[in-house]
Amino acid sequence: MSTYERIADALARQDYAGMIDAVPYARYLDMRVEPAADGRHYRMPYRDDLIGNMRIPALHGGAVGGFMEQAALFEALISQSQRRIPRVIDFGIDYLRSARAEDLLAACIVVRQGRRVAQVRAEAWQSDPDKPVAAVRAVFLLQDID
Repeated sequence: MSTYERIADALARQDYAGMIDAVPYARYLDMRVEPAADGRHYRMPYRDDLIGNMRIPALHGGAVGGFMEQAALFEALISQSQRRIPRVIDFGIDYLRSARAEDLLAACIVVRQGRRVAQVRAEAWQSDPDKPVAAVRAVFLLQDID
């Protein structure tokens, strides 16, 4: 079974852990999809090997950016009803403060979804959602799985 087929199968069963398991980088980050009052949140559990600056200590900016890209991608995938895989065509991130050595959470919203393109905004935070550590704007090309 191909990666796309695994993702489509997990999505049809609303098995978000199975979807994440099908994507190697998301699996490496140990991403999780969690229910929330406003839909769902994404979590990247803290690990020592994700630290970029040992003096602060702070999570590596690449881990933060990669996590947020994956969260936005999964949100575009989960929120749509068709079997289409989002592919990044534009991605911008603003780092707002250092991400400390603790779990990172993200909330995403699909701002626009057309037949071929979806735009997603996301914010990541740690202990306080009112103090985001990063904000993302991502644009995805939606391509059929088949």
